[in-house]
Amino acid sequence: MTEALDLSIFVKRQDDGTSHLDLAIEGIDCAACIDEIEGGLCRLPGIVDARLNYTNHRLAVEWRDGTLSPAQVVDEVQRLGYRAHPFRSRLVEEEETRRAQWLLKCLAVAGFASMNIMLLAVSVWSGNVTDITPETRDFFHWLAALIALPAVAYAGQPFFQSAMNALRNRRTNMDVPIVIGVLLALTVSVAETINSAEHTYFDSVVMLLFFLLCGRYLDQAMRRKTRAVASNLASFRAEVAHRVEDNGEVVLVPTAALKAGDRVLVRPGERIAVDGLVISGSSELDESLVTGETAHRAVRADSHVYAGSMNFNGTLTLLVTAAGKGTLLDEVERLLENAAAAKSRYVRLADRVAKVYAPVVHTAAAVTALTWIANGSSVHDALITAIAVLIITCPCALALAVPVVQVVASGALFRAGVFLNTGDVFERLAKVDTIVFDKTGTLTLPTMSVINARDIEPALLEAASRLALSSHHPLAAAVAQIGQDRRPYDDVIEEPGRGVRAIVDGREMRLGSPTFCDAVFLAQKATSDAPNASVIAFSWADKQAALLVRQALRPDAVAVVADLRERGFDCRILSGDRPEAVAPIARALDIASWRGGCKPADKIEALDALKAEGRRVLMVGDGLNDAPALAAAHVSLSPISAADLTQAHADAVFLGDRLKPVQDTIEISRRAHRLMRQNLSIALVYNLIAVPLAFLGYVTPLVAALAMSGSSTIVTLNALRARGRTPAMPQAKPIPSRVVPAAQGA
Repeated sequence: MTEALDLSIFVKRQDDGTSHLDLAIEGIDCAACIDEIEGGLCRLPGIVDARLNYTNHRLAVEWRDGTLSPAQVVDEVQRLGYRAHPFRSRLVEEEETRRAQWLLKCLAVAGFASMNIMLLAVSVWSGNVTDITPETRDFFHWLAALIALPAVAYAGQPFFQSAMNALRNRRTNMDVPIVIGVLLALTVSVAETINSAEHTYFDSVVMLLFFLLCGRYLDQAMRRKTRAVASNLASFRAEVAHRVEDNGEVVLVPTAALKAGDRVLVRPGERIAVDGLVISGSSELDESLVTGETAHRAVRADSHVYAGSMNFNGTLTLLVTAAGKGTLLDEVERLLENAAAAKSRYVRLADRVAKVYAPVVHTAAAVTALTWIANGSSVHDALITAIAVLIITCPCALALAVPVVQVVASGALFRAGVFLNTGDVFERLAKVDTIVFDKTGTLTLPTMSVINARDIEPALLEAASRLALSSHHPLAAAVAQIGQDRRPYDDVIEEPGRGVRAIVDGREMRLGSPTFCDAVFLAQKATSDAPNASVIAFSWADKQAALLVRQALRPDAVAVVADLRERGFDCRILSGDRPEAVAPIARALDIASWRGGCKPADKIEALDALKAEGRRVLMVGDGLNDAPALAAAHVSLSPISAADLTQAHADAVFLGDRLKPVQDTIEISRRAHRLMRQNLSIALVYNLIAVPLAFLGYVTPLVAALAMSGSSTIVTLNALRARGRTPAMPQAKPIPSRVVPAAQGA
């Protein structure tokens, strides 16, 4: 009796009359699987949408209530040749870890076998060994067979399983001709060994598997790294909250138990668990992880606050407007899911070529055998000729055409201080025509600095710097960096929301707000010349100073943006900061198109509008609020100072205080993309020349193996040109920068 599958507990009923189910899909080997699965499901009656995320193999399916059951969705996925089960992050991660370890073992076996077989081949054909007898040669061939056969049986499992799965479901993929070529090459080699022939092809077979496994393992490793960070938003969420009951009692409850209309108490140093409205109290919030705003925001009664913000120095009572689902943090996560799923539909260049490669190779080999038999040749001769066709068209050059360029170009980017998260970044970057920058931490440096330090008496500045060492405020941190003496004063008292004070040499010293330091007039005068700067005051007895603090543009931002514009790129700014803070940056960089005050959804909406115009957008950003936009953009970059979640959803991360890595990444990627296309063209031309010769019987299996190796060597040598001339990796030590008109914020 067949067991019924009940997945109702995993189905989410939505307000629009649809049901939603997340499934983990096993058996996905390339981006081409996305169209097959999504297309197959969308043919089911009642399906509204099906989105497969290639990074985490998560399939999101929506259907109209009452039209089908979740079991039918699972059955359809399995009918397409894949395994599906409810998506649970922990189980998926365990499965991916197991698969990565398995691929690594296969890679190690192929590498070890390849080295030993090559050593035997060198021993046979070395110019130093002139007395190799046929018996010794046969002995070496049998040794190679004893190494290759079990090695291929183990290391080739990923390809054997993928090919069998495809054939079982009446379809082909690139692994099918690979497996056929490997098995036939092994068969010919064993037959030649039995017949004491002079040549075998064990080394070519194992070497092919080794290179293919290298590419597959690296792709798996990059996806696992991205998913491990991207799937974890827990560090930004508060798991519990202090709910205020009607009788005034404060009760600690899980965040999931809160609902709109509840009141919660948030103490200093706690992360806010909900979106809400301040009922009473005042404080400063660090919202940098949520909105990208680096400066603390002062809040009081009637101010709106967001989950994920850190309460800095005051106690707040909030009226809950959203908890768990519906918060800004939840919106960020939802946008990330949708954007990542959309980007995963991108089909790589090699996958597009592979889609037509398999049937062409199969047809060529079959036509060869049938033609020879029809012309009176023996089955043996026809089979040998067909094998030569398969060997000579074995997709070694095709398999290496893209991965080798990726490896070489990745090394060039590494030297330029850029680290990749995805393997297809070169192809997408090469098509970019529009570059959208975030402001804070991207166009500007992530740290603040004192811009009027030269106008302040050195002794006063040094004293302010030492006092700032005892403060936790980010503006004080900028002041603390400029002093030489790193010894904090004794008995420093911090007054939350105001500043720090201490008695030094019998006189009181203060650092904090202008009111706290009795320097309101001096602060107003200082900010009149720099309205977008933050001010922190300092007083020591009768001496006072107003220190202006703001973020500086990256040292080469003006030159890099100007160069990008000269190359024809449309440069824009989308920032979560206030428009009045974005305007000076746009003027300094001569960027006409910019927007401030953007929420995550606003940035995605702007990117979608550009996409609708046919533009290919490169997004460069660093804040948590930029993560959905980075995932939604055609391609994305993030500085190393960005939040972990943001880095995870960027296609590449760059080091240093300069913006030049963005320029280098585009240049290297365009060069790499040209070389990828050249390599694929080389592989195509090679086949156009070699296949007719093999078809006519002018190519033996040995010559076919040599030709296959030769084509692989050519594409590898061509790929080395991707190195080009790249700058050295940026120094880890911060690079001093010239302060230009800038402002605090995102």
